[in-house]
Amino acid sequence: MSNKSVIQTENAPQAIGPYSQAVKAGDTVYLSGQIPLDPETMDVVPGDFSAKTRQVFENLKAVCEAAGGELKDIVKLNIYMTDLSNFTTVNEIMATYFQEPYPARAAVGVAALPKDVPVEMEAVMVLS
Repeated sequence: MSNKSVIQTENAPQAIGPYSQAVKAGDTVYLSGQIPLDPETMDVVPGDFSAKTRQVFENLKAVCEAAGGELKDIVKLNIYMTDLSNFTTVNEIMATYFQEPYPARAAVGVAALPKDVPVEMEAVMVLS
């Protein structure tokens, strides 16, 4: 595919495996899962679930910006949590990063995530 390009920024954590932070194909950007890593240290940020969730949104925001977009350009967001009792907290924090119309979304409970973090998010963004 000749219109495929890799998105890379130092403002988000570097990939911890054989994948790209995001791939742009045409006007669509596929953002890889982000966990609450500090992009400078590559360590999991300290703090409670809220602090970790905010860091995930900040990481997604940095990748969106590197691709030429913004969080508002996300059309699909997938959220993975190891404890679904944090669902309300995710909703409250998400409301500070997004305005209507909100992206389509899934929130899924999982047994474990990389580096034993409690939350991971991936997204699809469409640039206009």
